[in-house]
Amino acid sequence: MPPLTYDALTRALKSGELQPVYYLHGPEEVLKEEAVTYLVDQALDPSLRDFNFDQRSIGQLDPEGLHSLLETLPMMAERRVVVLKDMEQLKRKAKLKAVLEKYLQRPSPDTVLVMLQNSGDDNPEPALIRGSTSVEFTPLPAERVLKWIAHRGKQLNLTLTPEATQHLVDAVGHDLGSIRTELAKMSGLAGDAPLDVDDVVGLVGVRRGETLPALRDHVMAGESAKAVAMLGGLLEQSGMTGVKIVTTLGSSLIGVGLARTHYDKGIRDRALAPKIMSTLYTVKPYGIGDWRQESDRWARWAPRWPMPRIHAALKAVLAADRMLKNTRVSEDRGILLDLVLQLTEQRKGEAA
Repeated sequence: MPPLTYDALTRALKSGELQPVYYLHGPEEVLKEEAVTYLVDQALDPSLRDFNFDQRSIGQLDPEGLHSLLETLPMMAERRVVVLKDMEQLKRKAKLKAVLEKYLQRPSPDTVLVMLQNSGDDNPEPALIRGSTSVEFTPLPAERVLKWIAHRGKQLNLTLTPEATQHLVDAVGHDLGSIRTELAKMSGLAGDAPLDVDDVVGLVGVRRGETLPALRDHVMAGESAKAVAMLGGLLEQSGMTGVKIVTTLGSSLIGVGLARTHYDKGIRDRALAPKIMSTLYTVKPYGIGDWRQESDRWARWAPRWPMPRIHAALKAVLAADRMLKNTRVSEDRGILLDLVLQLTEQRKGEAA
């Protein structure tokens, strides 16, 4: 049985369905945390939670301790919840794994077991998948990130204007952990009026037009002076790295390559962006922002980026990525400056 999605899990829980064992894995840690909270809330009476909730790291347990933890009966309640973290460590603990696999063959009807695997391990354990309700947590697409911000803001009694929400995403990216941190900072300003872009700028420290998407737009449009002027300030922003910048440029070039492929087949003008969207719906990529907006950008840039130029640019991006991963942070700006000039000069040469 394929893993459930986060959405499928929440739908099942809302309908009152609780399974004896869950295995949560995948790269999106924030959604895993939310799922654990939801599971515990659904399974336990708040007044008896302290008696019937246990959370341990699998690495801190021995076989006897694990057996005792799993077989303990609930106290004055219908069920108890056990959360086992760091499940990727189980691969190095054969005896512990044997105890757990035996339990999974006949899990206790009085216990909801939740097994959590950290995002650093991309290989879920087959035995755990077979013996559980497996749930894979993948990054949210861009439009869902905006909805998640609104949902999280509501929990904090915080409302952002649409423009402020978009600037927050442009400034810190689509990582829910980073967004959650910034929203926590903003919670002190919560009030009756929504926060606007200036409020977000003041708290995040990233002005409009000084974001990674803005740099990408300048590079792809061949605006070398604007892109170069942004580099220093962009690299000084919290959480920003040269590798992150190069990855964004590389992803955009691949997207423009997709657009150019359709363009070279004669799909032009208003027909191009919908064709790109159709391809995105087929492959369902993550981490590229709003699909519709990206499709429009790639379609707009495609006429200026013939395939030989795209191939040359991707080679330059790959070379910069390798240098950034083998050098000191102080040298990032020079590597990125050379890359930006290479990409924008290619555009100028093509235009000429």
